[in-house]
Amino acid sequence: MKKLLSIMLSVALLTCLSLPAGTQANASVKGKETARYHQLQSIAKKTYRYFEEFTDKETGLPYDAVRVDGEVETKQYTSPTNISMYFMSTVAAEELGIISEKEAVAKIKKTLGTLKSLKQWNGLYYNWYNTEDGSLKKDWGQFISTVDNGWLSAGLIVVGQAYPELYDQTHKLVEAMDYSTLYDPEVGQMRGGYDVAAGQMTAHHYGTFYTEPRVASYIAIGKKDVPKTHWWKMFRVMPKEWDWQSQTPEGYTTTYDGVEVYEGHYSYNGIKFVPNWGGSMFEALMPSLVLKEKELGKHALGLNNKRHVQIQIAYAKELGYDVWGMSPAATPDGYSEFAATPLGISGYKKSHVVTPHATFLALEYAPSEAIENIHDLKDMNTYSKYGFLDSVNVETGEVTQAYLALDQGMIMVSIANFLKNGVIRDYFHQDKIGEYPEDLLIRERFSIH
Repeated sequence: MKKLLSIMLSVALLTCLSLPAGTQANASVKGKETARYHQLQSIAKKTYRYFEEFTDKETGLPYDAVRVDGEVETKQYTSPTNISMYFMSTVAAEELGIISEKEAVAKIKKTLGTLKSLKQWNGLYYNWYNTEDGSLKKDWGQFISTVDNGWLSAGLIVVGQAYPELYDQTHKLVEAMDYSTLYDPEVGQMRGGYDVAAGQMTAHHYGTFYTEPRVASYIAIGKKDVPKTHWWKMFRVMPKEWDWQSQTPEGYTTTYDGVEVYEGHYSYNGIKFVPNWGGSMFEALMPSLVLKEKELGKHALGLNNKRHVQIQIAYAKELGYDVWGMSPAATPDGYSEFAATPLGISGYKKSHVVTPHATFLALEYAPSEAIENIHDLKDMNTYSKYGFLDSVNVETGEVTQAYLALDQGMIMVSIANFLKNGVIRDYFHQDKIGEYPEDLLIRERFSIH
């Protein structure tokens, strides 16, 4: 038998060697693609194990985080964003063949049943609930977060399109989420949120366009809770005269739907880009998990996403780091903000911490670099039972022994979108809420060409 196998392998090798050069090259490319697929599939399987083991069996609510430094410590509370990440990760797991459709639907139905019973405000959800019984985590206040509700809406929309038998439930929940209550028509922007106990809105607005709250803005427009002009009332960069910002922007003023928009940009080593607030990867790219920025925003958001990935890589190289990808993540003693500082309007301080979820967000924009970075991160002992641990200090080599539902979700959805040609985004845009504002993505042209 071994002799026969040896002969077969020899014949296969000779056949490959005798193929025309172009055919050999194509075979090599296909081989690399196959290897890449299996590698990412394996990572996704381990990553989804987090949600399988750390989601309450009765309520279907995922734990916020788990620390595994010695004894396992579970954080048994959750947020609307965590629930969304669980929803979309479960759809991703089914798309990748990790679980069956029947299993996915059963898991999601349990969580939907709990969502209906959770305390709400104008159909919007509070920021923290206990996973055991869905009660409010009152010691953390009673806050209604605009950005977190936006993510929950996004997850519900994806689920409703992925599994039509659940659409009536998900659509009813999304329709009840009234974003007009968080909108300030005088400014044309969304408030950060509402403090129910204090009975007042936050003093700040979400005025910076290129940050993760743009998902909530897009959905609020898609639901027609707020006008389309809201999209143009956010700042691409801050006005030139605001000299506290990290750079003086360059650009021009143009008009969309009767609204004047300053299409400005910053520069880094000759690369033009529209900044986000702190310079982190998830501020920049997390919305592209569901929004077709890559496909539709070729002259604006999609192009800018690519620029941010380029600069994240270049900035890490400039600092002499062996790995790249800076974004808020867990630390050995808590959670902190990390970023490629030059990418921010008010950039977070320079740090030595890299987080794996940032690499996965970049997969569709720099696949070769991302795959190489994944290998390098594995070499730094960041890969374990539930996929990638949350962060590593590149100077000391210390790995944070923790997993976050948020970051696990970003990894799962990024892999599914990469391997399945934007499948999660497709589900989102199949819904009328996702489809209605598409022209906003298509028409805009940033000043970064």
